Amino acid sequence: MSTLVEQGAAIKAAAPAIAAASSGTREAVLRDVAHALRVNEAVILAANALDLAAYEDEGAGRDRLTLTPTRIAGMAQALEEIADQPDPLGEILDADVRPNGLRVEKMRTPLGVIGVVYENRPNVTSDVAGLCIRSGNAAFLRGSSSAQRSNEAIVALWSEALERHGLPTAAVTLVADTSHDAVVTFMQLTDVLDCLIPRGGPRLIAAMREHARVPYVLDGDGNCHVYVDSAANLAMAEAIVINAKTSRPGVCNAAETLLVHRDVADQFLPHLVAAMPQVALRGDAATCALVPTATLASESDYEKEFLDLILAVKVVDSQDEAMAHVARYGTGHSEAIITSDAVAAELWVQRVDAAAVVVNASTRFIDGGELGLGGEVGISTQKLHARGPMGLKALTSLKWVVRGEGHTR
Repeated sequence: MSTLVEQGAAIKAAAPAIAAASSGTREAVLRDVAHALRVNEAVILAANALDLAAYEDEGAGRDRLTLTPTRIAGMAQALEEIADQPDPLGEILDADVRPNGLRVEKMRTPLGVIGVVYENRPNVTSDVAGLCIRSGNAAFLRGSSSAQRSNEAIVALWSEALERHGLPTAAVTLVADTSHDAVVTFMQLTDVLDCLIPRGGPRLIAAMREHARVPYVLDGDGNCHVYVDSAANLAMAEAIVINAKTSRPGVCNAAETLLVHRDVADQFLPHLVAAMPQVALRGDAATCALVPTATLASESDYEKEFLDLILAVKVVDSQDEAMAHVARYGTGHSEAIITSDAVAAELWVQRVDAAAVVVNASTRFIDGGELGLGGEVGISTQKLHARGPMGLKALTSLKWVVRGEGHTR
């Protein structure tokens, strides 16, 4: 087993070859792996079954760990969609000619080696590798020990595809050492990693803030809100809330808190509860008065990313109160308003501070694939250098290109 330092040296050496590879070659690698995922479905499912057999927890963690034929097909499709995206490398963002005749351009260039720390979710292994290779970067992946067999099976397909196209296999590397000490060391590989992205819960984010020495982009918690305005179409609102909460409750773009304007609460909440009886409500006093099955919410319920069939609810007197609640408890991920009032919608868009604001649609759309990026390496909840779903362009940096004709200063 290679040590972390040895793996780091190998991927650092491999990164320039990926940056120099043609767009066609990088695209072909992704399509090759997409085909391999379909052909090797049984092998991947067998590895995943071993991971699941050793995994003791239930709920969101098990769901994230589980691969199915449908999810593997989705992984393959995601790679094909990423391959279809325009090559970001070499794109000229700005061009100008200075008064002295110097030509000045800003050009997209790869970041280099991108490290990703993530929990369970073996589909992330394929998605991240695809985004990194397509954008000219190398991918250094530190998955959780619970998904190691699944991740190894997927990374093996990447190694084979890279080799077939004359590229170094180390360009997609899975950290072999899954110990806690190794992940701390990984976060401090300043000579290897150019950017670090964590995809996990509060403990991982806290560890990143404490230990990381590499520049990082936080894929933080998704305490997402849906606000049902007094001018909302209530049938639309019901469908959106049900989708946002129940379609896949264990992901970061699922709704965790529902805010309802007092003018429509007595019409809306009883119908909503009847339509999604599998969801437990934790509400304020006004909610509990309207929904006898709801339990009284604590302060921590409004702060929590449940990742489960639990929804915090609050009845508010105004849109201003709803926005103040989001400002206090939101994590900067995705915040939705349901309203037929164009002024209220625009106020939400302008004043709510989040990576994504949504009008009359489910928070579940805040996803790289759904927003036309092909996929995402994460959803940044910070403001530098990227925000929101991170597709190919978010995995690039800029270089200034200055062209002269013997100019001196």
